[in-house]
Amino acid sequence: MATLPNYAPPFSQCFLSPRTQEDIERDEQIYNSYEKLTSQLPILHDWPPFNPQQYQSFWIPAKFLPACMAIQSHFNPRSSDILCVGSPKTGSTWLKALSFAVLHRHSFSLSDHPLLTNNPHKCVPFLELLFSHRTIPDLNVLPSPTIFATHLTASLLPQSALSCRIVYVCRDPKDTFVSLWHFTERLRVSLSTEDKSERLDLNKAFQLFSQGISPGGSFWDHALGYWKESKRRPEKVLFLKYEEMIEDPVIHLRKLAEFMGCPFSMEEERDGVVEDIVKLCSFDNLTELEVNKDNNGSFEETRLPASSFFRKGKVGDWVNYLSMEMAEKLDAITKEKLHGSGLSFS
Repeated sequence: MATLPNYAPPFSQCFLSPRTQEDIERDEQIYNSYEKLTSQLPILHDWPPFNPQQYQSFWIPAKFLPACMAIQSHFNPRSSDILCVGSPKTGSTWLKALSFAVLHRHSFSLSDHPLLTNNPHKCVPFLELLFSHRTIPDLNVLPSPTIFATHLTASLLPQSALSCRIVYVCRDPKDTFVSLWHFTERLRVSLSTEDKSERLDLNKAFQLFSQGISPGGSFWDHALGYWKESKRRPEKVLFLKYEEMIEDPVIHLRKLAEFMGCPFSMEEERDGVVEDIVKLCSFDNLTELEVNKDNNGSFEETRLPASSFFRKGKVGDWVNYLSMEMAEKLDAITKEKLHGSGLSFS
């Protein structure tokens, strides 16, 4: 079997622009000031290994808080750029794959597509990682448009971010919580022995999540922020629900392509391009790829096996982990938090 070509993402170019000593010292001062500020913020050690810190009313993993501050001050996307957003474990990996495949469908054939040899997170980088190198990346050197991703809330993004198109994916909070708890455990186990934390008990994690304390902050406030923006600026913010995407991925892929400014042509519809992309990016297909299996090694800065991003992808898997009392509590919180907004979960 022929070896597929490996995709070389252009993101390293962000750090290759000629930099003077003055540039280096400036960035060093910027990140030093962020780290000084983070040292004074409340930190929670009850959700290892993220150890989230409270910043502007949200809980952010301590490791990425300086990057969050840098994004607020230095992220200036172009109007053509696209930002994929979601609270952790709401379908970000799938959204990245779909968005990348749609935008670049004329550049790659399905037989040698980058997603066959690269984890979706390599094709669409998180801003939190791009800004975590103590260097302000030069994003203007990247092709236009470029797709970025983030877990940051709408309130933590700079005003400039609203100039680009934002695609937000949301998921039932019960499944979101269960997936996040499993992900936390995978990360804990993947850490080296000297860094390994104690196991986070499911009940303890549930109590924290119910209070709006988790590595992504309050699930409900996170979703509401983008929901309101999607109502105010529907041409700039597309709000998607994971469950609805699972139920009819073809319809939602068409909607995504149109929103991104690259709708499918009649010829593409006739030739089955929409269905082909859905199949390429499906959970079953991505899970079976060698690049997304444990034996592929850890995933860059996270030290996580690539398979950690592909657990089950099922709707309603929460029934295998949460008691009815826990489920009813989350449903009650959801009803209270989203009351009057028009946003709901079946």
